[in-house]
Amino acid sequence: MKILKIDHLGIAVNSIDQAQSFWKDVLGLPFEGSETVTEQKVTTAFFPVGESEVELLESTAADGPVAKYIEKRGQGIQHVAFRVESVEAALAELTAKGVRLIDKVPRIGAGGAKIAFLHPKDTNGVLVELCERDD
Repeated sequence: MKILKIDHLGIAVNSIDQAQSFWKDVLGLPFEGSETVTEQKVTTAFFPVGESEVELLESTAADGPVAKYIEKRGQGIQHVAFRVESVEAALAELTAKGVRLIDKVPRIGAGGAKIAFLHPKDTNGVLVELCERDD
């Protein structure tokens, strides 16, 4: 498995409209746009920072994973995403090493990225996303 960089930090928020003012107006980060990923019950907003991004995550449903996260832990960093050369190869290697996976096969996330999540019980409580992009 080849990890290329930290792709993004996912931050769970109650409202992207409210939260983006800090990232855009206070820190001066450019707003790259938002996207709703219906299958994941989430709307995302991206703010590039160098070669990585900050991703704000707002749930679109009360039973969505982001809503459940906020209900349990409050707003804040929800996951760290690592860009990898191949999500499939990374998942195969991690499975062979005994790491529990949330996603045994990749799915499509925001921006058309191929993504998969690792189980936080095997990553010291951190939700880790693997991300493969064409760019």
